[in-house]
Amino acid sequence: MKPFSVFFLLICAASFLHSHDSSAGTKVWLIESRPNKTVAVKGDLSTGFEINDLSWAWNSSVACFPATQQKKFTGKHVLYKTNIPPHAEMTVTVVPDDKGANFSLYGYQVGAGKSVVVPDLTTCITCEADHKWDYPKVGKKQDHTRTIEFNAITESYTIYIGVTGADGLKSGGYTLKVSLNTGDAGTGEQKPLKIYGAKAQKGKIISYSGDLKDGVPVNDLSWASKSSVACFPGTQNEKFRGNHIIYVTELPAQSKMTITVIPQNVNDNMSIYAYTTAVGNKAMVPDLNSCVECEAEHKWDYPKRGKTQDHTRSVYLESMDNPYRVVIGVAGAKGVFSGKFILKIAVE
Repeated sequence: MKPFSVFFLLICAASFLHSHDSSAGTKVWLIESRPNKTVAVKGDLSTGFEINDLSWAWNSSVACFPATQQKKFTGKHVLYKTNIPPHAEMTVTVVPDDKGANFSLYGYQVGAGKSVVVPDLTTCITCEADHKWDYPKVGKKQDHTRTIEFNAITESYTIYIGVTGADGLKSGGYTLKVSLNTGDAGTGEQKPLKIYGAKAQKGKIISYSGDLKDGVPVNDLSWASKSSVACFPGTQNEKFRGNHIIYVTELPAQSKMTITVIPQNVNDNMSIYAYTTAVGNKAMVPDLNSCVECEAEHKWDYPKRGKTQDHTRSVYLESMDNPYRVVIGVAGAKGVFSGKFILKIAVE
């Protein structure tokens, strides 16, 4: 999630409203999220309520956290709700005032305008939770803060957020931060893409040289997270915020294609994506609504067991009985607008 240029600090009692939803008038504080900004609210667990029955959380149609972790959510709960618009990503973080306080955080996504408050939650679109780990995780560190993330593709949703304590914690001040990233869609005119034709031949590897300085950014990346494209999730948009150069080639029937980008400078953070369409289909990003297949690779956020990653990126495509048009994008991560590279296209 990219940093936000403006930070709002709102004081709970004076600066935002609360509403009364279901569950016997449970207080739910309303947070008005703001596009490409972070809204922060102060709170204290002492203002919350206890939930005696946590079984909703491990209901298979909710799947928020398992019963084995219920002790992490036995303190008082303070509930909030906000909205996420289409083509957006939301990051929610709770920061306890006391670094030694053991807080937990959860949130669930429901249809826009729908009111459903735990423990009366029987189903939701998704539920996320973060709590103190029982053991270290490879390549990651945890402090006293807790964070969850949500995204919306084509529709708006209501997000309910729960701040609670572990082991029966009933008081403790905190700051809750809600960051909404709506991306760059609609914020500027898309400059013409730099598009090259690229020959591919079965049984051969053909190489092309390029430089990201010749490309342009793709302002609206929402096409990539559409379910009919499924190239990369909105949470990885930062890996594709630099300049893009596009190559168009063809994948013969009954073939496999390996596409690799090799930055000349090993420190240049580049990404790659490629999608297939029917031959003759002219669909081009950012106006891509669907495709046969889309694959992408970018710098990993953390190590993967049994695998290593260098500065190169590769994707793989396959055809069956029909040939496909292939569109390849070489992109820089955020802030990467130049850098020489070699693009290799191998077909077998």
